[in-house]
Amino acid sequence: MKTLQGPAIFLAQYFSTESPFDNLDSIAEWASSLGFKGVQIPTWEKGLFDMDLAATSKDYCDEFKGRLATHGVVATELATHLQGQLVAVHPAYDEIADTFADASVKGNPKARAAWAVEEVKKCLSASSNLGLGAMATFSGSLAWPYMYPWPPRPAGLIDDAFAELVRRWKPILDHAEDVGVDCAFELHPGEDLHDGATYDRFLDGVDGHSRANLLFDPSHFLLQGLDYLQFIEIYHERIKAFHVKDSELRTDGRNGVYGGYQGWEDRAGRFRSLGDGQTDFKAIFTALSKHNFDGWAVLEWECAYKDNLVGAAEGAKFIEDHIIEVSKTSFDDFAASSADRDSNRRTLGLD
Repeated sequence: MKTLQGPAIFLAQYFSTESPFDNLDSIAEWASSLGFKGVQIPTWEKGLFDMDLAATSKDYCDEFKGRLATHGVVATELATHLQGQLVAVHPAYDEIADTFADASVKGNPKARAAWAVEEVKKCLSASSNLGLGAMATFSGSLAWPYMYPWPPRPAGLIDDAFAELVRRWKPILDHAEDVGVDCAFELHPGEDLHDGATYDRFLDGVDGHSRANLLFDPSHFLLQGLDYLQFIEIYHERIKAFHVKDSELRTDGRNGVYGGYQGWEDRAGRFRSLGDGQTDFKAIFTALSKHNFDGWAVLEWECAYKDNLVGAAEGAKFIEDHIIEVSKTSFDDFAASSADRDSNRRTLGLD
């Protein structure tokens, strides 16, 4: 077995215009002061990371790593959730999705999708230049408006949606193979890849591509009623990244899993700071250790109630306390006897 690395923190919910969250050095120093050893980088934040330069310059990547090392942290993964979202966008979401796009492609869905594909490819190249093994991302979605089959979906609609999704992602996955970096899809509501069944459909479409892998985030599974521990048993070979995020599902006579269009604090299913929700993290860390996951345990803070700075401070210790330093010996080694096949056969009454 292998020991997970951590704790680390995803900086997407923290980078801002306010000190100490407004530049790489100060936010890295802040993270380190809380006990984090790694940071996951949101590549859409230009003030934090120059992806264009990182994709072409190892010198820039070495300098970037050196700046982090000065503060006692390393980059765990680069993230392209927003760019991955734009690889595939249903027309219903065009205007909202444009907020994620470069100004040069806003209002032009075809150009926006092509831009997004190139951005994700750049991130894979940058990840390789940084010596990272996986990139965190979203799949985007063409079929999500038809998630519930009413009105009845036209025959073949979902097949066509996934065929197009595969067509757009296949060149990205091939580039991932060229640079030796995994695409770790976070299975997330709002994305066409949001559970095991949709991931399997996509994986079949890309012929089991070795770079079409997973970011494991149990919070989204708990809110769907999906068995996240069994998910690890099924997909552990594909899990290449890990978001440690908590959630709770408390349905009642008014609220169910669909949420009633309410704000997060009023929904039956909501995200919580680590330890405040219903996720069995002891079992999760055990299962990942059992299956030799030695990637990073990365806090993604999202909570309907608690302050994000409190959540970060508590989260570092929470993750540290849950990482299992795996045993190098068996607990009953003291009673073990040496192998002797003749003795074994006598013991079994075979001689």
